[in-house]
Amino acid sequence: MNATPSKNLPLWVQDRDEVIAQSTDANWRYGSPPDYSLSKQGLARESKCHHLEGSLEAIAQNLIRTFEMEASFKADPAQWLSIVNDKFRTSSNGGPFYSAKDVSASGTYNLFIGDTPDYQASRETFESAGKLFRTAFPQGFLWEVLEVYSGPPNVVFKWRHWGTFSGPYKDYAPTGETIEIVGMSIARLTEDLKILSVEHYFDNSSFLAKLTSKRKQTTACPWKSWFQKLKLR
Repeated sequence: MNATPSKNLPLWVQDRDEVIAQSTDANWRYGSPPDYSLSKQGLARESKCHHLEGSLEAIAQNLIRTFEMEASFKADPAQWLSIVNDKFRTSSNGGPFYSAKDVSASGTYNLFIGDTPDYQASRETFESAGKLFRTAFPQGFLWEVLEVYSGPPNVVFKWRHWGTFSGPYKDYAPTGETIEIVGMSIARLTEDLKILSVEHYFDNSSFLAKLTSKRKQTTACPWKSWFQKLKLR
C-alpha cells in the first residue's frame, strides 16, 4: 500500500499532537490542552501495530485519535476539525445515532456503553465518566487500528482498546491485568477525510466483567482507630 507524506495530508489525519499544537484558539474543556506523553510511551511499548506514516492504516488511526481527543477535550464541537459538524452522527452496536452536540454533552463512555449492570451511564456525567476510567487506567487507556479493510469514502477497520487495570474502578479493586476490547468500525468520510458518520461494533460485557471481578474490602470504620487511641492513653 502506498503511503502519502504526512505534510501533504489534512491536519486532522496527522498526529494528534500536531492537531493540538495548531489548535491555538481552542476552548479546552479543562482550561489547557491535553498531554498525551504518558499514552505515547505506552503505545510505543505495547502497540501490536506500527503503521507506516501516511498509510491508510495510519490515516484512519490518526483521524479517530484526533476525534477522540477533540470529543474529550475541546468543549465546543464547532471547533472539532475531524468531523463535518452539522452532519456528523455516531452510534455503537446498532443503537441510536448521536450528534456532535450529544457527544460533547454526555461523553463517549456514556453514549457508547449506556446502562448496564456494571456501568450506569444515566448516573454519570461527562466529567465523572472520564474520571472513573482515568482512575482505573492511570497509565492510559490506549487505542490502535489493527487492520483496515476498505478505503475512503467508507473505511472499515478493526481496532483494539486496552489498558492496565491498576487503579480502582468504583468500589472494585484493581487486578493489575491488561484489559482489552477489540472491535470493528465503519467510518464514512468526505473527500477531504472528515468524518460524516462512524459506527462502532464491540462487546463491552467481558471488559466490564473484568473491571468488576474483585470487590474492594470495606473501608474500616474511622471511629475504630479513634477508640483504639483512647485505650492506649
